[in-house]
Amino acid sequence: MKISSVVVGPFQENTYLLLDEDRGEAVLIDPGDDDPRIVEMVEGSGAALQAIWLTHGHLDHIGGIAGVRRKWDVPIYLHPADALLYGEGAVRAARLYGVPFEPPPPPDRPLAEGDRMSLGGVSFDVWHVPGHAPGHVLLHGAGVAFGGDCLFAGSIGRTDLPLSDPAAMRHSLARIATLPPETVVYPGHGPATTIATELASNPFLTGLARPLSRPA
Repeated sequence: MKISSVVVGPFQENTYLLLDEDRGEAVLIDPGDDDPRIVEMVEGSGAALQAIWLTHGHLDHIGGIAGVRRKWDVPIYLHPADALLYGEGAVRAARLYGVPFEPPPPPDRPLAEGDRMSLGGVSFDVWHVPGHAPGHVLLHGAGVAFGGDCLFAGSIGRTDLPLSDPAAMRHSLARIATLPPETVVYPGHGPATTIATELASNPFLTGLARPLSRPA
């Protein structure tokens, strides 16, 4: 499996391309903006795009979908709890921030806790990790995790946004902290990191190496 990325848009969001080089198949994760650059990345890989996987529905993670879908008619996967953020919520956010935004087509298929997504011979487990967004998911497998805006290098995603939940975020982070220490985390913003590095240095993960009980 090969992982490529491009940083796009005014929010400097990381869009990822997962590539199975043996089978010539690829998946996009969070195509956030600047669809011409994203299309160029996919075309440059020489792979056939299979799907779009979304960690969550915030504006900065979905702005390139419309352009990508005009090029490739592939299914869009999103947790249903983020439907409002993905739809009208993203339109309102674009107006608030004053950024151009083309609303994407509706999601085609749901993502849910316990799902397993596959690309070629590699599988990724889906964890529902709300907090930053109600339908936020993390995809992990093959020693890597695509964490969206849950965990960053040295920080975490915001919990002061509409529909964010600080208590849920704490429990999601506690769960993420149980991933193998060597797991490489590819976040929605900023550089990649590892679980071990964040447990050792991220103040938001201090004391979260063991799972907490989920809130009632």
